[in-house]
Amino acid sequence: MKKADHMPRYKQIARQLKIAIERGELKPGARLPSSRTWSQELGISRSTVENAYTELVAQGWLERRGQAGTFVSAQLQPEQALSDPVVFAGESTVPQPFQMGLPALDLFPRDVWARVMGRRLRTQTRFDLALGDVCGEAALRQAIVDYLRVSRSIECLPEQIFITSGYAASMTLILRSLATPGDGMWIEDPGFPLIRPVIEQENVALLPVPVDDDGLNVVVGIRDYPDARFALLTPAHQSPLGVALSLSRRHQLLEWASQSQAWIVEDDYDSEFRYHGTPLPPLKSLDAPQRVIYAGTFSKSLFPALRCAWLAVPINQVGRFRQQATQMACSVPLLWQQTLADFIRDGHFWRHLKKMRQHYAQRRQWIEQALGEQGFQVVPQQGGIQLVIAVDGDDTAPVRKANEAGLAVQALSRWRVKSAGQGGILLSFTNIASAEMASQVATRLRRAIQADL
Repeated sequence: MKKADHMPRYKQIARQLKIAIERGELKPGARLPSSRTWSQELGISRSTVENAYTELVAQGWLERRGQAGTFVSAQLQPEQALSDPVVFAGESTVPQPFQMGLPALDLFPRDVWARVMGRRLRTQTRFDLALGDVCGEAALRQAIVDYLRVSRSIECLPEQIFITSGYAASMTLILRSLATPGDGMWIEDPGFPLIRPVIEQENVALLPVPVDDDGLNVVVGIRDYPDARFALLTPAHQSPLGVALSLSRRHQLLEWASQSQAWIVEDDYDSEFRYHGTPLPPLKSLDAPQRVIYAGTFSKSLFPALRCAWLAVPINQVGRFRQQATQMACSVPLLWQQTLADFIRDGHFWRHLKKMRQHYAQRRQWIEQALGEQGFQVVPQQGGIQLVIAVDGDDTAPVRKANEAGLAVQALSRWRVKSAGQGGILLSFTNIASAEMASQVATRLRRAIQADL
């Protein structure tokens, strides 16, 4: 067990803050959230946060300024961060307000999960101590098959499911199974930036295709890059704009892939969360030509620390994927896979998603109202776990000010490759646990952006 596991909670928080300051993620002079705000967001006592602040004040990392609050010491000269302080899920153990990629951590049924895992631990045999299937635990693959059939109208067999340790691992498995050096891949512009280095390291060229109100512009993709070998997209809720790929474009894309013998990677990262209207069918459910690789994850519906994602691959490609999987075997612990399979099979996953949808609809309403009261214009979306605030002109300056104030918003322009368009501020609402919290963080965002104006 790591030493950090024995630390009191306030020392863990203090340590994370110190690391953030050292990395330049929290700048000298930056104002920290109040202890009340932090205690609400983290689900801990206010005194725990106060103890963390007090310790860092005593060490010289923080300073008190009376009623103005607690600030990073202006005397510090931390090393400059290598990049802008953009925070995704998994990069910080202490969630920051508006942090993207995180589900509602306070809503996860930890007691149920512990009970299911405990039952697995008690019933394990010596055979469960051996290495598992390189493609993933059979029970989990079957559970995913059953889930896809009911929730997505996707029919597949357990052998078509491959368990991986995350989105990056899924993409690596896809490209090592199907790509050759020099291949090109359509990517959405704007689109998720952290997957681009993963693609490039496999010697696959990034081919940016613009996104409009109907999703990825397939006609432009065919016109500009007709010989592309892959197309990567988020058709359910385009990341980050939230638009859905129209049905006509879905058919266009499938026709192009069939004629060109190209592969479509359908990243379905959060389609569980739709609050209005009827969702369009996944590309995979329309995939008669068998050209779609369907990528899912549990990090957005359960919790990121699970580090568990999966692929549904065409039946005629199972052999190639399995051969590659033997070289990069599934690294998700067998106990976690078994627990997850039981969690799904016993109905806990369905109940959790239902609760999440209800709460997310409410939390989204809270933050939309709070942002509107502060004069922000929220771009309408049908679903998803993030929002876009429209910005006239440059969006990097207001985002930088917000980051310095401890708010983990992101600039839409940093998600673009070549495309031009309106600026925006990207943020998540999943961990906004009350109307009061929504009002607090929206006010903080406005004040941070207006600072020094």
